[in-house]
Amino acid sequence: MKILRTVLLVLALGGVTLSAVAHHSVYGVFDKDAPFKITGVVTETRWINPHVFLHLDVTDQDGNVTEWRLETAPTAFMRKGGITKEMLSGDGGPVSVSGITATKDPHIGWVHRITYADGHFYQLANVQLDAASSQPSALKQ
Repeated sequence: MKILRTVLLVLALGGVTLSAVAHHSVYGVFDKDAPFKITGVVTETRWINPHVFLHLDVTDQDGNVTEWRLETAPTAFMRKGGITKEMLSGDGGPVSVSGITATKDPHIGWVHRITYADGHFYQLANVQLDAASSQPSALKQ
């Protein structure tokens, strides 16, 4: 019985550690002084914890396509704001995205706003995020 308790304790502590490592502050990964604005097509929307992720194909003037991996607010925040996976995925048309880039990869970003071809947009984070918070607001506009 003592061995079983020890094994369960180790498993529980491992789960807590993995959860803590998986979640990060925005400014721990993204550079607030490196904004971006890109236009592309959403190719994938991953609605998973701890955050929602978008993959965007961005074509430059020469026709070269670069995949951007974009991170947004937690799924719970999206649901609370009334935003669904389908709404973020769009209709296959171009979207414009603004945010801040990752400190270690120029094609990874934290989304502030995503604007669709018909003009509607979702403000997923404040432009001036509070450095102490990784909890941006998810507001449907």
